[in-house]
Amino acid sequence: MMKTHSTQWKRLSFTTTFLAATLTRPNTAFSTTCTTTNIHSVLRNPSLLPNLSSGDDDSSFQVYNPAQPDEIVARVPRHSRKDTKEAIDRAAAALPEWRDKTTAKYRASLLTEWSRLIQENIDDIATIMTLESGKPIAESKGEVNYGTSFLDFYAAEAIRPTGAGGGMIVPTPFDHADGSPRGKIMAIQQAIGVCGLITPWNFPIAMITRKAGPALAAGCTAVVKPATLTPLTAIALEALAIEAGIPRNVFQLVTSDKASDVGDEMCENPLVRKISFTGSTGVGKHLMNLSSGTMKKLSLELGGNAPFVVFEDADIDQAVSAAMASKFRNAGQTCVCSDRFLIQQSVHDEFVEKMAERVKKLKIGPGMDESTKMGPLITSKAVDATQEKIEEAIAEGATCVVGGSQLKSLGPNFLEPTILTNVSTESRIWKEETFGPCAAIRSFETEEEALAIANDSEVGLAGYFCSNDLSRVFRFASKLETGIIGVNDGIISTCSAPFGGIKESGLGREGSTLGLAEYMETKYIFVNC
Repeated sequence: MMKTHSTQWKRLSFTTTFLAATLTRPNTAFSTTCTTTNIHSVLRNPSLLPNLSSGDDDSSFQVYNPAQPDEIVARVPRHSRKDTKEAIDRAAAALPEWRDKTTAKYRASLLTEWSRLIQENIDDIATIMTLESGKPIAESKGEVNYGTSFLDFYAAEAIRPTGAGGGMIVPTPFDHADGSPRGKIMAIQQAIGVCGLITPWNFPIAMITRKAGPALAAGCTAVVKPATLTPLTAIALEALAIEAGIPRNVFQLVTSDKASDVGDEMCENPLVRKISFTGSTGVGKHLMNLSSGTMKKLSLELGGNAPFVVFEDADIDQAVSAAMASKFRNAGQTCVCSDRFLIQQSVHDEFVEKMAERVKKLKIGPGMDESTKMGPLITSKAVDATQEKIEEAIAEGATCVVGGSQLKSLGPNFLEPTILTNVSTESRIWKEETFGPCAAIRSFETEEEALAIANDSEVGLAGYFCSNDLSRVFRFASKLETGIIGVNDGIISTCSAPFGGIKESGLGREGSTLGLAEYMETKYIFVNC
C-alpha cells in the first residue's frame, strides 16, 4: 500500500457556483506547474491543522488532492530518523506516568472525549480526508463514524477484567505437607510499552484509531507514522487528542515522505516493544525482519485478494448489492475489497447483467461533489497499474463487459469502474491484489471447484460468498482460507469484531477484545502466603 506520489491538484473553491462549474468543465488540460492553496480557508476550525510548513524546502513535503492534480493542498513537516528516535525517547519517558499512574477509568474518559471532539469536527475532518485521499465526502463522513467507534469501544473495554490490570486467579495445584492448598496463582495483564503504529493512506482516520484506541486504553504510549499521501487527517487527530487531554508525548505523530527512515527506526529501536502495521505484504515482511533483532510483538494487517463466490441458491439481487459495496467502495482501494469473483454457471449471466447495470449508474467524480459515488484513484500510477492489468487480461481472452478506460476528462486519476468476464486464473489481475475498481469474474460448476479456486492464493485476508443454503454456509465458511468472511454481505468490518488475516495476510487481530490483547503482555505471579 505504501506508494510514491507525484500528482498535483487544481484548487477547489467551495462555493456552490464554483464547485458546479468545476465539476462540469470539459477535458481540462492539467498543468504540470504546482501552485499552493490555503486549506485552512475551507475549514470551519482551522486549528485542526497546526504547524503546517510554509516554505518549499527539504524540511517539508507536499500533499496533493487526487481529484485535482495540479495544485498543492499543504506542505507537511518532513521528520527524519533522528526526529523519530527523539519521539520514541519522549514516548518512553512518558510511559511510566501513563501506564502506572493513571487508572483505566481515566484513560477511558480521555478516549471518550477524543471521540466526542472528532465527532464535533466531523465536517472538517471529512473535508480534509476527501481532499487528500479522493474518496467521496459521504464515505469520508462514514469513516469518521467508523473511526470514532474504535475509541468508544476501547474506552469501554479499558475498564473490563480483560483490560490492563485485569487477569485471573487459578486454583493452585501445590499443597502443604498436610494436604492443604499452598499459594495463589495469578495472571495479570500489563501494557506492553512504547508502540510504533504505521498506517496506510486508504483509511486515514480509522486505521489510526483502530490501533491507537487499544494501545492507549491498555496504558501504552504510541508514536504514529501516518501515510505519506494522507498525513493531514492524522494531524487533525493529534490536535484533537491534545485538546481532549491526552498528554503530548503519549500520542505523537511522525510525518515523512521517507517511510524507510521512520519505519527502520521504529523496528530497530529497543525502546519500542510493539509494531502495528497495515499495508502491503512485502513491506510487512521487511518490517518483520527488522523487528526480529529486538523480538518485538507484531500486528500485521497485510495484503488481500478477496474471493467473492455466488452460488446458484443465492438471492442474486442481494448478491449484486453485496458485490457493489465490496468492490467499488473507495474506488476498490481497500485490503478487503473483492477482487476475484466466482459465479456459479447457472446464474453467471444474470449476475453479470445485473451488476453491469448497477456499475453503469455509478456517478464518478471529485469526492467533494456530494452526488459522487466513486472518486479518483490515489495517484496516476495506481490508474496505470490497474489499467495495465485490465489490458493484459483482455489480451489473454477476458471480455470487458463495462468500463476499462481512463476518464481523462475528469483528470488523470480517474478510471472507469470495470467488469471483466472469462478471466483466466493465471492472469495477473486474478493472481494479484488489484487496488482499483475492476471486478474480475469467472464461472464455476461445483462447490468443490469454487473452494479450490478461492483458496488458491498465498494470502487470506477477507472472503465473501452468497448462499441461502444454511448447511452450505457453515460448510463453506469453515473451509474458506481467510481470516474474515462475509456471507450475503459486502461490508462487515466493525469495532466489535476481530479483523485480520491468515497465510501471508498477516499476524494478530484488530478490533474486538482481541485487539486490546495485542497491546498487553501476560505476567504470571505465584504468591506463597
